[in-house]
Amino acid sequence: MATFTKLKSGKIRVQVRRSGVYRGATFATKKEAERWAASLENQAIHLAASGVVTPPKGATLADLIDKYVLTSAMTAGKTKKATLKMLRHKLGHVPLLKLNALILRDFIDMREAAGAGGVTIAADLSFLSGVLKWAYYSRHLNVPYQLALAARASLKHRKNMITRSKEREREPTNSELDSLYAYWAKNTRLKIDMPTLVRFALCTGMRLGEICRIKIEDINFTDRTVIIRDRKDPSKKIGNDQEVPLLPMAWAIVEEVLLSRTSGTIFRYNPSSVSASFTRTCLRLNIRDLHFHDLRHKATADFFRYGLDIPFVALMTGHKTWAMLRRYTSIKPSDVHRAYENCQAA
Repeated sequence: MATFTKLKSGKIRVQVRRSGVYRGATFATKKEAERWAASLENQAIHLAASGVVTPPKGATLADLIDKYVLTSAMTAGKTKKATLKMLRHKLGHVPLLKLNALILRDFIDMREAAGAGGVTIAADLSFLSGVLKWAYYSRHLNVPYQLALAARASLKHRKNMITRSKEREREPTNSELDSLYAYWAKNTRLKIDMPTLVRFALCTGMRLGEICRIKIEDINFTDRTVIIRDRKDPSKKIGNDQEVPLLPMAWAIVEEVLLSRTSGTIFRYNPSSVSASFTRTCLRLNIRDLHFHDLRHKATADFFRYGLDIPFVALMTGHKTWAMLRRYTSIKPSDVHRAYENCQAA
């Protein structure tokens, strides 16, 4: 029910109380106040009946994305922030009441024409789906929340559209590592201690960003562990701290650092600078298609080669499921025969 009050200024104050909705506003004329009240009451009735309300007239996708960024519980990494900014630029003008499959079809056409690959476009639509689902379930807006996922599913029907990136299996060979260490040993002007960083990566399986972020204050000297703050997690960008063991080779590297410092980050380098230095060295040595992150692949595979069980490897690397770890095992038929024979011998 709406109540109207004429203020001393001549303006009209209206208050609506209906089906749990309590809102008020002030308008220049009673006609404007009545229109607003009628619209709000209709929304309240619809909300009581279906649990969702029609988006306000004139509300756009840009408005929704802005609200999502400000109030959503989901924290956003750099990729998500950049994608949401792009979506706002390309689709922000679209009224929520007019968002449909044809608009997303044209968006896909535009992105493909601009050179975006299937994996990138699929990620765009996944982020858009997150915004629409948030609007439906959190803001109770009657938006087509399944529209973006349907558009994503349609990608597989497009010619030459690959929506899943090929799993990378590159890892450095022993001879490549020897070449890198030899080059760095001769380079007296090296500003970044690349040999130590590479060895630490190989014996921990940590990501480069994690290596450059761990702190001396987070070391447990009794248990020989370190806490990795905000470890990568698809569902939780911040607060995902994890305590991991430092195996003997890694602990020896840390002990060297502790001889000169007692606080701060263990490796005081910018991850981007480390990555660039590693890539430059590989190019000079004609080592093709090798990135610093490939050291993590080798480390993880080595953990399995050492005979560590899945839970132990998962703790070291931060992988959440066996599906994530499976590609690092490189199990061959001969490995199965050998494992069976060892079991029989035991």
